[in-house]
Amino acid sequence: MPTHPIASYNKSARLFMLYQRLPRSKEKAISLTELMSVYDDNPEHYANERKNLENDLSSLNQIFNDIFHSDALMRLPAWGQNISGQTARFYIEPSFSIDVINEQTVFFWQMLDKYTANYLPTSFKQSISDKLSQLHRQDKTSFNQSKLGQWQDHLITLPSIVQAPTLDSEVFGSIHQALLQNRQLQIRYQKKWDDQSTQRAIYPKGLIFIDNMIYLTGFNAADDHIDDKELLKAHRNFSVNRITEAVVIDKPISDWVGRDAFSLKSLHKLGRLEPTDDTQIKLILKVQRYACQHLYERPLAIDQKITIIDDTWRQVSATVANTTRLQDWLVSMSQLAVVIEPAQLKAVILKRLESGMKLYTK
Repeated sequence: MPTHPIASYNKSARLFMLYQRLPRSKEKAISLTELMSVYDDNPEHYANERKNLENDLSSLNQIFNDIFHSDALMRLPAWGQNISGQTARFYIEPSFSIDVINEQTVFFWQMLDKYTANYLPTSFKQSISDKLSQLHRQDKTSFNQSKLGQWQDHLITLPSIVQAPTLDSEVFGSIHQALLQNRQLQIRYQKKWDDQSTQRAIYPKGLIFIDNMIYLTGFNAADDHIDDKELLKAHRNFSVNRITEAVVIDKPISDWVGRDAFSLKSLHKLGRLEPTDDTQIKLILKVQRYACQHLYERPLAIDQKITIIDDTWRQVSATVANTTRLQDWLVSMSQLAVVIEPAQLKAVILKRLESGMKLYTK
């Protein structure tokens, strides 16, 4: 923030300082009188500098319109309307930014928009669309004519079979606030199979994205313990779309939650961020030759090895987490692959396939 009154600087500096000083929401819109406290608080110059402040705000509004093609500087009442007898208030439209715009920046947002077209919840997708609209208003023509811009007509994202669930924006906002401010969170959660929702206080840790689902991971409120294994018993994952209420509690999260042992990376290694039967298993599969081709391109693990059994089959071995997603994938392979080891996993997949067969043979 400036150490001297804004009025003491040259015009370009004054406009930039005003841009920084103006609030970013309609609810916090600020009047000329309030702005004068940082613009020039010398009573002897007040009348002249107030008029200069009005001119600077008009200039800033003109710059946003001419260069950024945006009505970013908002006035209440709106620009052009008669304000006789009213107190004008000003704020910057929340989604506006004067970040440097180049082909790479626009390309990034274009690709993000394409990739998430049918992937993220609607509220997330809308924020990306809003950003892209802002960029287009600023320099759409030159970008579309650039080499990077020409890609957009050659890309499409197909939707998932199952669409992303609807998220409550207020719930998500509370989660966001609690995570950034390191505060406890009180949630009301509706389990998939339960008729009644339950309320609990948790220590939120982070968000997990799996396919097109979002989960909140954290811990039930608990006192510190010398044994990390005891504290891990308080760990929980919550599907965000099943959180019906979320309220930030004005209490800090316990210090133990910040230990390295409970980082998202550590929790992932422990198999805590998704349903997991065993942390790590040595998986051995017999896979049909043509079906195996995609495993050369997208291996199951870094240590994956593929050997030839005969003209029809390949053997695939890899160290993987025994997650529900792995089991779902193995079931989806049906006649194209069979689990050789471990025997327990083979039994689980066989049971699921047999259950499915019974539905089709009735």
